[in-house]
Amino acid sequence: MQGDVGFSNYPLPNYQTTHYRPEHLIAVVDLREHLHTTGSALKRWLIAQSTDAFVVGLMWLIGLELIHVPLAPLWAVLGAVLQFVPHFGPALALAGPAIVGGLAGGWMHLFYVLILYVVIVITEALFLQPYLMRRTAKVPVWASILAPLVLGTVIPFWGVLLAPPLLAVVYTYRNRLRISG
Repeated sequence: MQGDVGFSNYPLPNYQTTHYRPEHLIAVVDLREHLHTTGSALKRWLIAQSTDAFVVGLMWLIGLELIHVPLAPLWAVLGAVLQFVPHFGPALALAGPAIVGGLAGGWMHLFYVLILYVVIVITEALFLQPYLMRRTAKVPVWASILAPLVLGTVIPFWGVLLAPPLLAVVYTYRNRLRISG
């Protein structure tokens, strides 16, 4: 039949004798696996960072209310939000309460705000942050201190900003390789 249009002229692959595994599907599976691993690491880092910011904001609120600094809830929320900026955020969070405390209550209130800042920074840096990063993102304390310094030297602004989440991803892959190999 010359006018017959069909697929009978084309040979079909024999699935019993050949192993049909398209390479592009394997690459897609690997990409999905890597995206899942990276996404879960970033999710755990975000949970740890959000918990840290919430606790720091709560410490700011309680401390500023005890000192009687005006607009304490505003400064506490600002302190929690600025906690996401590594190294510089806590220092920026001090400016508002220190100025308002100094203007509203004099030098003694300013001194109390500075003492509160030192207590919050020491508590967060030595106890809270290492505990949360070790529990959720599995990052050792020395790495969370050293990585922003090194990356901040190599890439001044972005290195400091991206070091904590990048560190969480690196240690997730490191732990994954330890388990599989």
